[in-house]
Amino acid sequence: MRKLQYIVKKIFDLSVSLFLLVILTPLFAILSLLIKITSKGPVFFVQERGGKNGKPFKIIKFRTMQERTVDLDIDYEISEDDRRITRIGLILREMSLDELPQLINVVKGDMSLIGPRPTLLSQIKDYDETEKKRLIMLPGITGLAQVSGRNSLTWPEKIKYDIYYVENWSLVLDIKIMIKTIKVIIKREGLYEQRDNEAKL
Repeated sequence: MRKLQYIVKKIFDLSVSLFLLVILTPLFAILSLLIKITSKGPVFFVQERGGKNGKPFKIIKFRTMQERTVDLDIDYEISEDDRRITRIGLILREMSLDELPQLINVVKGDMSLIGPRPTLLSQIKDYDETEKKRLIMLPGITGLAQVSGRNSLTWPEKIKYDIYYVENWSLVLDIKIMIKTIKVIIKREGLYEQRDNEAKL
């Protein structure tokens, strides 16, 4: 039964991602133009992350930071008043539009629509046996940790949510997360980390 659910999840990921990429093409074009004319640098931010079983892949996002600050630490310690974030980048982050290019990752099979967030390879090296459980499934554009606090969560809290998701995964849980994701985006909850957070995804 669980194997069948995985097949359904994979088909759903591919079909929905392809559909969204097609209908969102005009939006992609507009956002790409805005990024290009408002700041120097590439339209996309590409970074190597750890996927299923820790396999490296290149995650794709719309660039939201100044060109010179786009480095391996881009997802660490970002606050709402961070001067590295561009004007259009701030809007993209608040509306979670910077995540849209990850639909390409889903089509390529590197990610799922829902799952544990893909983490940096440097963090995976330090995982203990419990933390490695979050690598069992494909990483997702959204997930249980994202709808439970996002960047306001501490690193141990994120790990806890991700492991719970992997151990208790079902299509019903995915549906619940998807519905809650919409609510979180609308309310713009947990966009930036608490100052005392230990690490970021």
